[in-house]
Amino acid sequence: MPISIAYWCVLIAAALPYVWTVIAKSRGGERYDNRDPRAWLARQTDPRVSRANAAQMNAFEAFPAFAAGVVLAHAAGVPNASVSLLAVVFIVARVLHGAFYVAGLPRARSLSWAVGILCVFALLAQAAIAAA
Repeated sequence: MPISIAYWCVLIAAALPYVWTVIAKSRGGERYDNRDPRAWLARQTDPRVSRANAAQMNAFEAFPAFAAGVVLAHAAGVPNASVSLLAVVFIVARVLHGAFYVAGLPRARSLSWAVGILCVFALLAQAAIAAA
């Protein structure tokens, strides 16, 4: 697998928080208010809205370490197949994480979060080992 697969995964990971943002906006009982989005969010009673917002924030939090892991692993000369595999698994885990978050499935959400963070740690560890 060429490294470009991992780079495409970085692009997907960068876009993923916005998927959960759109879901949060579309689930609200009242029309979304772009003039005061935080107040709009605070007024929502559907728990899926707050969970979609939490999934969005978590996706933003996960992105920097993942992107750094991909770039550092590539720069350190980690085999492309390894970097790409970990990147794809990360994306699958993060998509599932958001879906489980919105659906209110905390155990499945935590498991998918763990798989994603393990991929990030593996990318960073492989980069450190390869650069040594």
